[in-house]
Amino acid sequence: MSDQLTFVTQLAEDRASPKFSRVHIIINPASGQDRPVLSILNDVFHPSGIDWDVSVTKEAGDGRRYALAALEDGVDAIGVYGGDGTVNEVASALVGTQTPLAIFPGGTANVMSVELGIPSDLLEACALVSRGTGVVHAIDVGDTGDRIFLTRIGIGLEAAVIQQTEREQKDRRGWLAYALNGLRQLADPKLSHYHLTVDGVAIETAGLAIMVANSGILSPNSGMPGKSVLSFSPNISVTDGLLDILVLRSADIGYLLSVAANMVAGTEGGQPLLHWTGREVSVVADPPQSIQYDGEVIGYTPVTATVRPQSLRVIVPASVTGATAAPVGEHLLPEPAF
Repeated sequence: MSDQLTFVTQLAEDRASPKFSRVHIIINPASGQDRPVLSILNDVFHPSGIDWDVSVTKEAGDGRRYALAALEDGVDAIGVYGGDGTVNEVASALVGTQTPLAIFPGGTANVMSVELGIPSDLLEACALVSRGTGVVHAIDVGDTGDRIFLTRIGIGLEAAVIQQTEREQKDRRGWLAYALNGLRQLADPKLSHYHLTVDGVAIETAGLAIMVANSGILSPNSGMPGKSVLSFSPNISVTDGLLDILVLRSADIGYLLSVAANMVAGTEGGQPLLHWTGREVSVVADPPQSIQYDGEVIGYTPVTATVRPQSLRVIVPASVTGATAAPVGEHLLPEPAF
């Protein structure tokens, strides 16, 4: 018996009363995983007794529009199948509401689903809703006034890498496509001077990139034996009411190896990344740099971001708990860079 048939058989036998009676699911068909999404959703939700329907995105902005319409229709939960960019679109309609988001990972990276412990297997992710095995967990959201971010905004190097990586590359090579383009960018590094204000404290430094992070995960698929994820810091949490500001200072090979070693070890030894925490941060870059929001490159610096604590409700496994909170207002001030 196939895994899918076994799962569906078990689902039909359980027939437990679902926690959600009406669910709307938004699907991005261009997401980077090739699998029969509608067939799997039907096999999972049809026996559950849940009234469910689907919208399929065709262009940017559809995810948010469909989510707003579903909210107006009074559904109990809104699901999204896609990568971090699609999740961001749908989540932007749900911030500040009581309607929870169900994430069904379908993209190249799926950083937020890994952050929240949501299974990468679509059947198991759906079970959080269809079998009522999930719980509703409130998380922080970053906000720049006209856009939100769940994982991070990346300024400089990271945005340039994402901008250079084509859909065909992502479909063929997955996360490795980003890594290869990152190496190409490092062959001709472009430093910028950064003028930061973190909770009213002025900071000046220089570097290749700034990350204003809500989530600490860089890569959910590290490709390293025994290492499933790479993270900027073990102390970055989506429930601590803070944003983490990190600066990649140099393209020097020794420095980059030190940064990579810390990510692999899951430590911040030696502080190779400049790191501050705060509730509000403004970034001015000279020269200006492009910005990515949850994997989508949109706009240029300057930018100001604030945190909206526990403003988005997400359906997660019952085992998920908030990570250790970073110290409030801790500023690791660097020596002046110029």
